Amino acid sequence: MSEKITYVLRPYPHPSRDLAKAQIDKSPDGTSLTFKDATRTEDQNSAQWPYLAGFSKQLQWPVNGEMTWLTEDEWKDILTCAFEEEVKPRVAMGFDGGMVMLGRRTSKYSKNKFSEWYEWLMAAAALKGVTPIYKSSRRDEYEPH
Repeated sequence: MSEKITYVLRPYPHPSRDLAKAQIDKSPDGTSLTFKDATRTEDQNSAQWPYLAGFSKQLQWPVNGEMTWLTEDEWKDILTCAFEEEVKPRVAMGFDGGMVMLGRRTSKYSKNKFSEWYEWLMAAAALKGVTPIYKSSRRDEYEPH
């Protein structure tokens, strides 16, 4: 088997579990099987951007010794590192001498981890007096950038 097959397990009576079991039974020896938590949803991903826009438009941050307005992506880098405070950040020297923080990607969070991140993000916004900025009056109509 040279192809990659992915089954998203759903509650019975959905056939996904039976199909996955059948695939296991017919797979040759040596086939690799990996289980992983469900990844974040599009709704989860979209929910963070109004908060990041709020930080971007309402709060300056010191960069290279000067108070600066940051982009939503830059705020995401700062806040993600703060959220993962239990893990020491890995910082590498940049190609031209700057500094680069390695390995912080919310896109790799499971649904549960992303839920924790989103709750933390809302609390961080409240702590700094930042309110989310939505593109329209509908909370589900925000698209970054």
